Amino acid sequence: MKVLLLHAWPPDERMWEPQLEPLRAGGFEPIAPRLYGRGPSIDGWAAQLLGEVQGPFVAVGASMGGYCALALARRAPERVVGLVLAGSRADADSEERRRFRNELVAQLRSEGVSEDLDSDVPAEELAVAQEAMRDRPDLGGVMASFGGPVLVCVGEADEIVSVEEARAIAGSALDGTLEVFEGAGHLLSIEQPERFDAVLEGFLGRWRT
Repeated sequence: MKVLLLHAWPPDERMWEPQLEPLRAGGFEPIAPRLYGRGPSIDGWAAQLLGEVQGPFVAVGASMGGYCALALARRAPERVVGLVLAGSRADADSEERRRFRNELVAQLRSEGVSEDLDSDVPAEELAVAQEAMRDRPDLGGVMASFGGPVLVCVGEADEIVSVEEARAIAGSALDGTLEVFEGAGHLLSIEQPERFDAVLEGFLGRWRT
């Protein structure tokens, strides 16, 4: 089974390097595409990826990658057999969040990538990705109608997605499960890679051949 690993912002696809070999050893085919440079629409990213990846797959999305995973499930529910959302949500941005993204986009374009972002992704690519996240639609209906299993992972100390929000997301799915990572923040696979790998392995076990 293919496992499509969709990265967060501001890291890139290299954030998944620790997961690649364990997934291969487990009999899976991990694919970690770069989401930057695909334009200002997450739905457009999903359309491109569906042309690049053949056959069915499990979509694993971290934060921004989770938005793309849901867009994939909306476009091709017959090909997405399972979903993992890590530090991600299904609804659209609030007005407050949209204002924050606008300020961040302006800062990236005027000042470049700040050191605290700890990213070597070009500023313009980071800015366009922020615009794509800002303009994404509410995909709560996709979560509610998705026929496969859904695993929602959240850090206990995540400042972007609360445990309560994550519990509601998992509860809205037909077959949803919540996993709370104690002591973790937003980027779970980076902060607690061994725990994340174990949780992911348990979820993927139903597709092991």
